[in-house]
Amino acid sequence: MRVLELWRYPVKSLQGERLTAADVGPEGIEGDRAWALFDTGTGFGLTARRVPDLLFASARTTSGRPEVVLPDGTVTDDDAVLSDWVGRPVQLRPAAFEGERLYENPADLETESRWDPFRGADGAFHDNATARVTLLSTGSTGSWAPRRFRANVLLDGAGEDALVGTRVRLGGAVLDVLDPVPRCVMTTRPQPGGIGRDTGVLKTIHRTHEGTLSVGAMPVTGGRVSVGDELRGD
Repeated sequence: MRVLELWRYPVKSLQGERLTAADVGPEGIEGDRAWALFDTGTGFGLTARRVPDLLFASARTTSGRPEVVLPDGTVTDDDAVLSDWVGRPVQLRPAAFEGERLYENPADLETESRWDPFRGADGAFHDNATARVTLLSTGSTGSWAPRRFRANVLLDGAGEDALVGTRVRLGGAVLDVLDPVPRCVMTTRPQPGGIGRDTGVLKTIHRTHEGTLSVGAMPVTGGRVSVGDELRGD
């Protein structure tokens, strides 16, 4: 399998940046999920599970705070502007933030009338502690838009599930592939570019793939990864 696309998401749950090459470090692709929006009233980190409109803004990496591009084209890193857009008081926090990291998942996927809190991973704002780099193949996405799944690395071909428990080399980086990635209601959310709301996505994943799609890896050795690199056993 070879790398078709590389993605970095500077702010959790916002659209990200498509890259031709990226440096991988201990926290994954450098700058990935390096920031997140937190509701200062409730203390919860915001995700598109709870606030689907987040997926209609995008973020791009800068030398300091990331720039957020709102749906109307406004470019900002100002908490007050972001709060006005989201409709609640929010703060853009870096991964170095030492406070509690609580997020919410719907307890009822059909109505989303009840929500359960869960604790996120330390470091970069990933949900899962064993998935600093996510690998997804076109064989797994089929007719679904790969962007629904927000993977860092989109590979051609198929077979990423078989990588679990192995060590692989991707460009100059060495990765331990640890676990399949559990999927949540975010896969059903609408996104820019004509990706509509589709509750059937998650139902199908649970019915046919035990609720997971893509695999999560932890960097063993950092290095540069580029589009076109072949994934090989190490």
